Amino acid sequence: MMRIIIPPIKSQGIKTKLVPWIQALVPDISGRWIEPFFGTGVVAINSGFKRAILSDTNPHIIRFYQAIQDREITPSIVRAYLEREGELLRRAGNKGYDHFNIIKDRFNQKHDPLDFLFLSRAGFNGMIRFNKKGEWNIPFCQKPERFSKAYITKIVNQVHDAACIIQPEWQFLNKSFEEIIPFATERDIIYCDPPYMGRYVDYYSGWTEEDECRLFELLSSTKAKFILSTWHHNDYRKNEMIEKYWHRFNIVTRDHLYHSGGRIENRRAIVEALVFNFPAYIRKHNHGIEPKVEQMVLCEERERYIARQLSRTDVV
Repeated sequence: MMRIIIPPIKSQGIKTKLVPWIQALVPDISGRWIEPFFGTGVVAINSGFKRAILSDTNPHIIRFYQAIQDREITPSIVRAYLEREGELLRRAGNKGYDHFNIIKDRFNQKHDPLDFLFLSRAGFNGMIRFNKKGEWNIPFCQKPERFSKAYITKIVNQVHDAACIIQPEWQFLNKSFEEIIPFATERDIIYCDPPYMGRYVDYYSGWTEEDECRLFELLSSTKAKFILSTWHHNDYRKNEMIEKYWHRFNIVTRDHLYHSGGRIENRRAIVEALVFNFPAYIRKHNHGIEPKVEQMVLCEERERYIARQLSRTDVV
C-alpha cells in the first residue's frame, strides 16, 4: 500500500481516504495532470505527475502552495511561525479567542499565507469558509493549547512533504474551471472535484446546477481523459445530477464516511462516485482496490517516484 502524503491545509470533504481508489483508476498517460478544483491539494500531491496545471477559485489556497513552490514558505519558517503564534494563542485572553481574532483580522487585511495556514488548523471542525466579502468566516476551535509541540511538528512535516513533491513544472492558477479545462489535450488527464450541490458553500466555491451543466458540457467535449469525483447517494436521497448528466459515462462507486459536522448525527455514510470517460477494469461498486495489472504497476511507479522525492532531504 503506497504511503499517502497528507497536505498541510485541512478542509471538510478532503479526499485523503479515497486517494488510492482514485489513483488506481488513473490511466497511463504521457501528458499533464490538470485539476480545476485544487482544494487542499491531496489528490494532486499524490498523483506522481511531473507536469500539472492546478487551479482553484480560492486565491488563498493557490497563494499558499505558490509560496511553498517558491521557497517563500519552508518547514523552518512554518515551525518558527507556529511556535510563536501558538504560544500567543495559549496565553491569550478569552480562552485563546483574543489571539485567534487578531490572526483572523490580520489575515482579512493582508492575506498572509502563514495566517491562512494558522486559521485552517485552528478553525472549528477543520472547516474553510468565507463570507460574501471574502473574509474568513469560521470561529475558533476553542482549543488554546491547539499548537502543541507534536502538532506543530506534524504540520511542519506535511509542509516538508509537500515541498518535496511540488515540481517546478507545476502551474498554480487562480482561475475558473471554464478557463482551465480547455487547456487540456488528448495526452492529459483532468481530475475534477467540484463542490457538491446542496452540501457545502464557502463563497469561493459555490455551486449551482448551471455550473454542473457547464462542467458536463466541457468534459463531454474535451479530448483529454477525465475523472470526476461526486456523490452518488446517501440514506436519504440520490444525486439527481448523475441521472441528468453523468450516467452516459462510466461510473464506479464506493462507500465513504464523511465527518461533515460537529454533531454525531451529521457523520453518516455517503456513496461516492467516480465518473470517467475511458475503459477501466474495476468493480462498479468498489469496496476494495482491484485495479488491473497495468494500473497496479502505475501506482507502484508513483510510489517509487514519491519515495525518491522524499529521500532528497531528511524528515524534519
